[in-house]
Amino acid sequence: MIMENWQTSHLATFPFFDMTPDLVCIAGKDGFFKKVNQSFISKLEYPEEELFGRPITSFIHPEDKELTKQERIKLLNGQALINFRNRYLRKDGEIIWLEWTSIYFPDKEIVFAIAKDVTERTQKEKEIEEKYKKFQSLATHFKSRIEKDRKYLALELHEELAQLASVAKIEIDWLNENIPGVSEAAKKKIEHASAITELLINTIRKISFALSPNMLEDIGLNETLKWLCNEFAVLNGIPCVFESTCEEISLSREIKLDFFRICQESLSNIMYHACANNVKIKMEDIGNKIYLSIKDDGKGFEVDQQKQVAGIRETVSSINGQLIINSAIGKGTTVSVVITKL
Repeated sequence: MIMENWQTSHLATFPFFDMTPDLVCIAGKDGFFKKVNQSFISKLEYPEEELFGRPITSFIHPEDKELTKQERIKLLNGQALINFRNRYLRKDGEIIWLEWTSIYFPDKEIVFAIAKDVTERTQKEKEIEEKYKKFQSLATHFKSRIEKDRKYLALELHEELAQLASVAKIEIDWLNENIPGVSEAAKKKIEHASAITELLINTIRKISFALSPNMLEDIGLNETLKWLCNEFAVLNGIPCVFESTCEEISLSREIKLDFFRICQESLSNIMYHACANNVKIKMEDIGNKIYLSIKDDGKGFEVDQQKQVAGIRETVSSINGQLIINSAIGKGTTVSVVITKL
């Protein structure tokens, strides 16, 4: 009787009920449909008596029943349901996706709901998602291949060139110590050659590390970034501090390597462009997000002129992260990267 009175006094005020192409229905707290519009019947292809005679859950795809049940509990507790998407089974067994907006009237113990058929949109979204996954997999493959080649080249540099240069230095030092009667000019030349060879060895090792930071696998990202900051400070005379509250277990090998590359490129930009007096790298683990920031107090730049961070932008994009750049002339620069933990 309550339902009939509500229908008589209120449904007449909703002329769109039978005119709208959207699926409109009224359901009772008992979990049965009380009224549906023609669009609802046409879309699901069930006769009215079957729609009203079976529990609503019987029309829902089995994999979506539990989620729908949880959302219904929230709805009955006063939380409006907005843009909730689930799957229904038509009479012929075909699956359709419906997006619901619903409100519960506790005094009448009924739910008024409107749904849109989003099957085509959902299918397109899933196709895009699949293409993105394939693209991401391909990008990961290429990155892995590049890193493999870098590792090989770094090994060749370190194991071959660096060793050859070391042998050359030993020979030069032997000449300097064991050949008697060498003129002062020749002695200076030999000492200069020894110093140049030492510089060559250090440069080869530095390039080898830049190409493939084996320290990442040996001591982890935090210690590697700490070492990178110390090296930057020593080589450039600019204090560089590293802080981290991040547990590395939450980061994949790919993320660790990309974070290292981002810091590496950021420090290179600071060295060549920023004229900074202080640099700070910070990594934080907050909720389901990982935050990486590289901050300097240098000369800054106009944010719309970001050519120097193009490589960083590409790296961040490849890991589906968010890049935020705060910079202004004379006020330094902060490069921030945010990723969601898997």
